[in-house]
Parts: sequence; C-alpha cells; structure tokens
Amino acid sequence: MDLQLAGKTAVVSGSSRGIGYATARALAREGADVILNGRDKARLDNAVARLRREAPGVSVSGLPADFAVTGDVDRLCERLPDADILINNVGLFELTPFELISDDDWRRYFEVNVLSGVRLARRLLPAMIGRGWGRIVFVSSESGVDIPADMIHYGTSKTAMLSLGNGLAKLTKGTAVTVNTVLGGPTYSDGVARTVRSLAEARAVPEEQMKAAIIGTNRTSLLERFIEPDEIAHAVTFLASPLASAINGSAVRVDGGVLTTLL
Repeated sequence: MDLQLAGKTAVVSGSSRGIGYATARALAREGADVILNGRDKARLDNAVARLRREAPGVSVSGLPADFAVTGDVDRLCERLPDADILINNVGLFELTPFELISDDDWRRYFEVNVLSGVRLARRLLPAMIGRGWGRIVFVSSESGVDIPADMIHYGTSKTAMLSLGNGLAKLTKGTAVTVNTVLGGPTYSDGVARTVRSLAEARAVPEEQMKAAIIGTNRTSLLERFIEPDEIAHAVTFLASPLASAINGSAVRVDGGVLTTLL
C-alpha cells in the first residue's frame, strides 16, 4: 500500500533506537524525509548512517538533544524546519517502588515524557495549521490507562500524554491536520530488552526464558508475546499518512489485547 508520504518531512523524537528508530525507518521507506533525534550524539550519528543505508533516496538527518535539558530543547526547536509530521516518541521508563520515587524523579518524567511533546508541538503545530495539513502522533502506552503499580510515575506521565494529544486535536478543527495517540502494549524495545537481560542474569536463566516468563504473567494479553517495535511503527506510520485523514483526537490501541478487560 502506498501511504502517500513521498515528499513529506517527519521529525521523530527519541529515534536513535527502539520504537523511534523503527518508526523513522518505516516513514523513510514510504518516501518521507526524516529527522532523527537522540541525546547521545555518537549513537544518533550511527542511527542516521544506518537509516541512510536502509532507505536510500530520501533525506535523513539527525538533531541531538536531551529533553531533560531545557537548553538542548531550545536549540533543537531553533534548528527544526517546518515539518509535516511530528512523532512524539521520546520517553523514560523504569521499575521503581512508589515510596522511592522522589519529587525530582516526578519532575524528570514529566519533563521528558510530557513536556517534550508540548515543546515540539508548540514549535511545529502552528505552521501545520497555517498550511492546512499536518500530522502529530504521540507514542503513549497502555500503562497510561492501566497504571502499573511499580511504574506509577511512568504511567501517570503517559496519561498526561493522552490528555495532551486529545486537547491539541481540538485546535485542528476545520483543517486537514490531525493529532492522535498510539497506546502501545509490552514492546521488546532496546530498553525492555536490557531490563529482561539484567533480570535473566540476576536469576541465572536464559534471556528467552525470562522473556516468556514476564509476558506469561500478563493475563490480559491476547497476543501472548512481546510486541515488536516494527509493529508499533506500522500503526504510527499509517496515522501519519494522508490515508488516516478521518482519524483525529483518537487513542489507537496497539497493545496486543492488554486492555481487553478494561475497555
């Protein structure tokens, strides 16, 4: 299927690896020029070089920025062109008992997971509305609806992301600009893989065994396996395309059935 993205320019935050990189690659393969972002310049440069090999024929560039550092974000926004597509993907997550989550942790999670989307949308949305076409997609999580007890700060920030996307969509009334949110389920991204490997090493079991054990405890998953980053990326790329013109202000589940008992 041709998603009609040739000639569009897309910005993907947090895209040097994981879901962000998979999304940037999917967009580039559909003909969109892509601007990647990451906080580690060396890793970002490697990601740009890799994507240029994987998707020749489109423009691929990178802009480093750490969304926990205000000055970095300001410089990023100053250098961004008026893109057609914004994918708000950057985010933090970790397992932490509630009583150990400090005020600074709460601020950091909202700074990166929520205000990143605020700042990028504030920079890019007005021009999209002015041109009459644009796409903003937030990569949220089912954890924003079913808050994990061991990641309350993460889940709460993802709830705020849902609210942000819904509110911004109301600003697009009467235009061909849309703002949507993807609710991803348990995805085997680089960060999750590192956590699984760490747990496997601590318990002296193979990684695949630990991986199966973790997903096996999720009794509401119809998929019964981790979601792959490309599976999230495919949904995000569709929502970013002209073919998704009638979808606006929506929270689209790509969760493997995790929320089946809740919605």
